[in-house]
Amino acid sequence: NMLKIVTDAGYGPEHVMRVGVWLDDPRDFWSFNGVFEHYFGANPPARACVQSAMVVDCKVEVDCIAYRRPA
Repeated sequence: NMLKIVTDAGYGPEHVMRVGVWLDDPRDFWSFNGVFEHYFGANPPARACVQSAMVVDCKVEVDCIAYRRPA
């Protein structure tokens, strides 16, 4: 969903500079990491990943900052 929002705004995965990840269960890190590598490949953006009790019934929350130099 995050990358759909990024691309709808006219950016691509290459414009994502930082990703913040909150995991309900830290044992899910390696599963999440596989998905992260699938979308960002060999040159991933900076990332912070922490364990956090979720306010709603979910397992993960992700945000990002995307930047592109003005043309």
